[in-house]
Amino acid sequence: MKVPKTLQEAIQFFTDFDNCREFMIAVRWLDGKVRCPACGSEKITYLANARLYKCNEKHPKQKFSLKVGTVFEDSPIALEKWLPAVWMLCNDKNGVSSYEISRALGVTQKSAWFMLHRIRLAMQSGSFMKFGGGSEVEVDETFIGGKPENRHKDRKLRLNQIRSLRVRGDVWPGKTAVQGILDREQRKVRAFVVPNVRRNTLQTAILEQVEHGSKVYTDQAQAYAGLVDKFAHEVVNHMEEYVHGQVHTNGLENFWSLLKRGLNGTYVAVEPYHLARYVDEQVFRYNNRATKDNPLNDTDRFFLAMSQIVGKRLTYAELTGKVGETIN
Repeated sequence: MKVPKTLQEAIQFFTDFDNCREFMIAVRWLDGKVRCPACGSEKITYLANARLYKCNEKHPKQKFSLKVGTVFEDSPIALEKWLPAVWMLCNDKNGVSSYEISRALGVTQKSAWFMLHRIRLAMQSGSFMKFGGGSEVEVDETFIGGKPENRHKDRKLRLNQIRSLRVRGDVWPGKTAVQGILDREQRKVRAFVVPNVRRNTLQTAILEQVEHGSKVYTDQAQAYAGLVDKFAHEVVNHMEEYVHGQVHTNGLENFWSLLKRGLNGTYVAVEPYHLARYVDEQVFRYNNRATKDNPLNDTDRFFLAMSQIVGKRLTYAELTGKVGETIN
């Protein structure tokens, strides 16, 4: 099957629904045989005029589209628009806003915002493998939120009063904490929103994500005190220096700069409730960037994201916080 290599080629290629159909079949069923999502039967009839498939077995919902069972399910937006949107979000280094998707694809801004959050869900990729095991690991945390100078005077004064009384270890008022773990050998990062930066919260994540005995590098934050009991823990004092031999967190600082550039420059304002998906988006692009050891291109990133669309679902009610997410 011919595959596009640039955004221009992707838009032209996916303008033809037959190309979209062929591509979706290849992504969902590696052997090319369409199966009923309800019963798994291969006795399928394609209804060309309706762009649907019909299962020849007797059961409810015999007719289904290629979107069923994916993050695209129940969307009235055609695959001809969905697939270029996935391409753009996967490959634009600083992300792409819902307003840009709205203008480029001819959908409303509200629909584009919903589309992008569905795609971000597909970009999530959990792993059971722990970092470390002979490699060096960096651990750091950052705070995401608006700049004080951009706040209203009354709100700025109120936040300053709260900060002066805050308990050490709590999350910074007006900000959301994000923790990151970077494996230098794999050149992969994992980042996630955390409720606070207390010792128990940050160290629990490290114990879950990093092999015992690994070399772990952090800054001098007290939340990381005690890691030496389970790891080869070394600290760099940022009050004096940022690099001490191999001990530094500059790899994660690079990731934080990319994350904040996208949040501040492209998305401008992100609610804390939705921040985790924006973090997942940046993690996906960072972990699948082109390197000397792994020369990925735009097509590779697009195929990887599309390979993760099955079995995930995000409704508008779930997105807006009315009910919990569901992943089949």
